[in-house]
Amino acid sequence: MNERNLTLLTDLYELTMMQGYFKDMDANETVIFDACFRSNPGGSGYSVCAGLQQVIEYISNLHFAPDDIDYLRSTGLFAEDFLDYLKHFHFSGDIYAIPEGSVVFPRESLVKVIAPIMEAQLIETALLNIINHQSLIATKAARVVYAAQGDGVMEFGLRRAQGPDAGIYGARAAMIGGCIGTSNVLCGKMFDVPVKGTHAHSWIMSFPDELTAFRTYARLYPNACILLVDTYDTLNSGIPNAIKVFTEMRKAGIPLTFYGIRLDSGDLAYLSKKAKKMLDTAGFSDAVISASNDLDETLISSLKLQGATINSWGVGTNLITSKDCPSFGGVYKLAAILDKKSGTFIPKIKLSENAEKITNPGNKTIRRIYNKDTGKIIADLICLTEEEYDTSHSLLLFDPVETWKKTHLAPGSYTMREMMVPVFLKGECVYQSPKVMDIRAYCQKELDTLWDESRRLEFPHRVHVDLSNDLWHMRNQLLDSYHFS
Repeated sequence: MNERNLTLLTDLYELTMMQGYFKDMDANETVIFDACFRSNPGGSGYSVCAGLQQVIEYISNLHFAPDDIDYLRSTGLFAEDFLDYLKHFHFSGDIYAIPEGSVVFPRESLVKVIAPIMEAQLIETALLNIINHQSLIATKAARVVYAAQGDGVMEFGLRRAQGPDAGIYGARAAMIGGCIGTSNVLCGKMFDVPVKGTHAHSWIMSFPDELTAFRTYARLYPNACILLVDTYDTLNSGIPNAIKVFTEMRKAGIPLTFYGIRLDSGDLAYLSKKAKKMLDTAGFSDAVISASNDLDETLISSLKLQGATINSWGVGTNLITSKDCPSFGGVYKLAAILDKKSGTFIPKIKLSENAEKITNPGNKTIRRIYNKDTGKIIADLICLTEEEYDTSHSLLLFDPVETWKKTHLAPGSYTMREMMVPVFLKGECVYQSPKVMDIRAYCQKELDTLWDESRRLEFPHRVHVDLSNDLWHMRNQLLDSYHFS
């Protein structure tokens, strides 16, 4: 797919603010913006960040084409000198980000932009659009895969996605979150991920009878013969006919390398257990029993508890739309402005009557702290970029709100990792995005660093995101500096 120019994929006020900064060039200061999020979607104990590759493509192709300029002129909102400036516009700043597939938590920055404010302001909308959507679906997929307890999960949601892009990039994100394949052929081509699928009820209905439909399909696809058995009568017709076909294949010497049935309706727990007995009795104990039909992590978990014998899951609508929580809620907030005289960043903070909306100021990064023996996450520490840490020294962590809650880490008992990596420096991309399947493998390792208590679907343990002592004091000094009558 050819790269699209998404420069006008922005809210109008980004452009009107840009013009305001342009008219007062002294206002076009270098700033820091943080893209972060306030809560994990769907009651999850974690999130999975995704979409960085598309952000890179967007920034790399950022320019105002002649027809863009013509359109902006037609609105009557923009002066000719500003439009002339846009003709030569390009991104010249720095971007740091947490790599795709990483486990992330609320209040920490997924992307940090350091650039002249006109540039930083323009990219806000598209950056959030990309990161919010893919992080949402990757997180949902990770939860669904966790519920499947090692069974393969296939993403089947294209026809229910909110448009082509949501289907393509949602499937990409689902692969990052742990799915083994997608039904989306274009996604498979674009990102070199496995494509998978069976057949529809219409295939069965188009033949004179079910058995003929099964035989024809088996002849066409002997190495991937998953038969949909619920078109007419699952137990009295579908499964018996599937067994007949499998028996015929075995007698003909056709290797049964990947075969089985798919259930798409009815009581999946009951039907799968009945199907398992019938297949076992017929000598097909290794047959796949696949299921679809409005599945999500909650239903899959329930079916597991009911003893369902399903070992392959096709998840569509509820995954590709994240139906129970359809938005990620990422925000993009100003954190600092460069003082031209001193060359240092002046921290900025946004106040709110809602405590969770008060931002963290300054030029920050994120250090992840692990238990040295288990490799599990102890906490994330948001700190100022100039701060240095030595794991041979003790470390005191404290809750930034309930400060009496403290954790003391003994010297040598923990390891620490810098989470943010440079992506653009002075407008040039310095980061090579891994292939999607490599990001998927990395994500699985990331998820393994979570304690089981943080991965559970209901009432997960919250991973602590703490502020360094220096950042906490900076934040509180700024809060104290505001006085209102």
